Amino acid sequence: MAQAPDTDSPKRKRKGASVVVWLLMAMLVTGLGGFGITNYGGGATAIGTVGARDISVTQYARALQSEVNAFGAQMGTQIPLQDALNIGLDQQVRQKLVTTTALDGEADRVGLSVGDARVAEEITANTAFRGASGTFDRETYRFTLRNNNLTEAEFEGALRDDLSRALLQGAVSGGFAGEGTLTDTLYTRIAERRGFSLLQLTEADLTQPLPAATEADLQAHYEANVAAFTRPEAKRITYAALLPEALAAEMPVDDAALQALYTQREAEFVQPERRLVERLVFPSEEEAQAARARLDAGEAFETLVAERGLQLLDIDMGDVGQAELGAAGEAVFALEGLGVAGPLPSDLGPALFRVNGILAAETVTFEDAKADLKVEYQMDAARRAIADKVEAVDDLLAGGATLQDLAQEQGMELGTLDFTDQSDEKIAGYPAFRTAAQQVQEGDFPEAVLLADGGLVALQLDEIVPATPIPLAEARADVEASWRLEALRKALAAQAAEIAEAVKGGASLGAYGIVSVTTEIARDGFVEGAPAEALTTAFKMDEGAVQVIDLPGYVGLLRLDRIIPAALEGEAAAALKGAIAVQVEQTYAQDALALFANALALEAGVTFNQTAIEAVHAQFR
Repeated sequence: MAQAPDTDSPKRKRKGASVVVWLLMAMLVTGLGGFGITNYGGGATAIGTVGARDISVTQYARALQSEVNAFGAQMGTQIPLQDALNIGLDQQVRQKLVTTTALDGEADRVGLSVGDARVAEEITANTAFRGASGTFDRETYRFTLRNNNLTEAEFEGALRDDLSRALLQGAVSGGFAGEGTLTDTLYTRIAERRGFSLLQLTEADLTQPLPAATEADLQAHYEANVAAFTRPEAKRITYAALLPEALAAEMPVDDAALQALYTQREAEFVQPERRLVERLVFPSEEEAQAARARLDAGEAFETLVAERGLQLLDIDMGDVGQAELGAAGEAVFALEGLGVAGPLPSDLGPALFRVNGILAAETVTFEDAKADLKVEYQMDAARRAIADKVEAVDDLLAGGATLQDLAQEQGMELGTLDFTDQSDEKIAGYPAFRTAAQQVQEGDFPEAVLLADGGLVALQLDEIVPATPIPLAEARADVEASWRLEALRKALAAQAAEIAEAVKGGASLGAYGIVSVTTEIARDGFVEGAPAEALTTAFKMDEGAVQVIDLPGYVGLLRLDRIIPAALEGEAAAALKGAIAVQVEQTYAQDALALFANALALEAGVTFNQTAIEAVHAQFR
């Protein structure tokens, strides 16, 4: 079938119990328990073991789905499983499960477990189990678990494990203090500031113009940088395509059909006059007449609006047609120019209507619209004709037909391209084609793919074309441009070195150009117009030193003017030290827990059932 296009101690406990929150969110809020886990690997129930404890296929499937969804939300798009596997999300999930299983095993070994009251407290506090009254409801609890393929015993057992594990985690990771030498050292580094002067050199600063490149220069540069002038590995793909624009000109059309289309869409072509109108409503006819009299006597319309406690924006109706104004429409549109009509009736009462602009009627005749209508009609007809061929193309491919057969029997156009992610051929501009081209493997049979504009394509991979250097003659313009950039950088760097020596000898940096002065900046600061490496360099230099900054696209000189040590006193210093201490403490705790869990897993022994893992992955595809 053709593929469619992709269009407090308690606080510590809470922190340690974050796995519980994750579990509830994953299973009960997003409904991952209903993932559809029924059978893996011919009856395998575990994807691995840590010691005597299993990591069930259900655990792994739910954890993997949750991680993929979370990553997709972070990226702002749905992530296919294969992409998740390519970046190692599955390995991260398995490592997390190994860690939690190892900790569960240790909790069992030492007899650490929470009581029923603690489990009940966690369940009744969870918003997923609240009924209409806003409090815990047992029927809601049962329904939610049942809807997620969980029994009360399974869920409460998993919850008890999580809470018990949280106690063990707290015991291992608690008690670390962030204050000390490390915090002081980090603070001194982070809070230090530096001030410097920066002079950028450009081609205009060269004392001698760059010479033209010789053939020998270009040949040497080409050979030294051949990777930059190499076509990437490509997939040589043959395709058979049927595109609406290719068929459109052949689609029959007559004036009667075009006239019917014009009539159907007449509102697009015949637009009556519209006017920019403001409507000022009054409580009574008498007040409206009095306002009109004042207006005729020279009172400003804006004054009348203000007296009603309104602004012009409040009475603006925008551009309206005569019919939209109801009974007032005829009089308002009878005005020969800009002005005020009324008082006239409106849905809100008697009103004055001010016309601020007139949008003349526009009519596109049938003859004027005919050419565009013909193109649209034929394109629609071509899409329908292609849609009628989809089943036949599918049947031919299922019967072993080649792309050449499709061209002969269905009028599809054959083409070939060397496809890469940078391909810009017209057919490669279709997202559905790109996806199919990226996924096709050697030996795959052609498969019909629907395109976003109603087109149809089938493709096959002929061969992998290895990366190939572009001949110098063909790449000459790029080689010459690259050589010039490199020659310019070297010339500027040599001149910068000369200036640096002069400045060290007492010359003024400003004598060589416009100097940008940064009076004070932190390590994580930003200097507009300068590369990040300039700031990194500034924090490696001694006060008063001068150094050349030599980078692709940027050459300059940096002079370190001053070093501002970290402040030892004050509220800002205390706040930053405190924040660093918290991070240090958290890092100690996380590292201790990771080392502890890894040691437990290593001692217990970890095994994986690759068949069961692949079976879980297959359920996602």
